[in-house]
Amino acid sequence: MNEWNVTNIPEIQPQIAAKCKEIGFPMPSDPYIGSLLKTLITSKPNSNLLELGTGIGLSLSWMLDGMDSKSRLTTIDNDQNLIDIAKGFFGTDNRINSICADGEDWILKYSGDKFDLIFADAWPGKYSRIDQTLDLVKSGGFYIIDDMILQANWPDRHEEKVKKLIDYLENREDFNLTKLNWSTGVIIATRKY
Repeated sequence: MNEWNVTNIPEIQPQIAAKCKEIGFPMPSDPYIGSLLKTLITSKPNSNLLELGTGIGLSLSWMLDGMDSKSRLTTIDNDQNLIDIAKGFFGTDNRINSICADGEDWILKYSGDKFDLIFADAWPGKYSRIDQTLDLVKSGGFYIIDDMILQANWPDRHEEKVKKLIDYLENREDFNLTKLNWSTGVIIATRKY
């Protein structure tokens, strides 16, 4: 088995990857996390999903590919230019609600249904407002984060924040947790019933 051979890539991926290079977007999502998201989302029909950190839509494309027609996805980013680029790729898909907002503010103000899966790919929901974000996960729902293995673009002392986050998640009694030393370092947490 070759786990690095990623299959079932969304058709839109080459166009998004080209746009990423064109604008010099420095934080593209890894295709392995995309494949994992797609696989997990496929297990959640008629789901309510949240992505914190839209970027230009690389992960979003995988998430959409795993969704059924009755599922809905809210994606948040604080950069209107990035939201506009993502809307250019997915603007006609009525399953998506793209929001330009400060992630922390959005998390604190959100009062809708809980989520079947949250992919926290931004500071809010991962390093800030973690308690409030985890409160938004349904029983049996997934909380997924990546970039848990040392990255070349990490700022000074970021490794300490990652260790603190991992320690915190390991000690939550309301979630079961799996850490994968794969891709960019992935944590999958599932809320207990």
